[in-house]
Amino acid sequence: MEKRIGTISIVIYEKTAAVLVNQLLSEYSDYILARNGLPLHQKELSIISIIIETSTDNINALTGKLGRIKDVEVKTILSKYKE
Repeated sequence: MEKRIGTISIVIYEKTAAVLVNQLLSEYSDYILARNGLPLHQKELSIISIIIETSTDNINALTGKLGRIKDVEVKTILSKYKE
């Protein structure tokens, strides 16, 4: 299995969507190396940035599930590396 390392940026526009996002991130926590969250209360949105290391299948599964949540936007940057 070829691993990838990269970042996933998540913008949450509705506070209620954050619960679903956090549930999914918990499911994939074995692959998450770092997580940083920034609630912007004055703009009524939140931004979560994670660094992830796993197969492209796992990354695609996570980002696909996140992208299907209403009021959530997801962007991913991945890099190949040699172990």
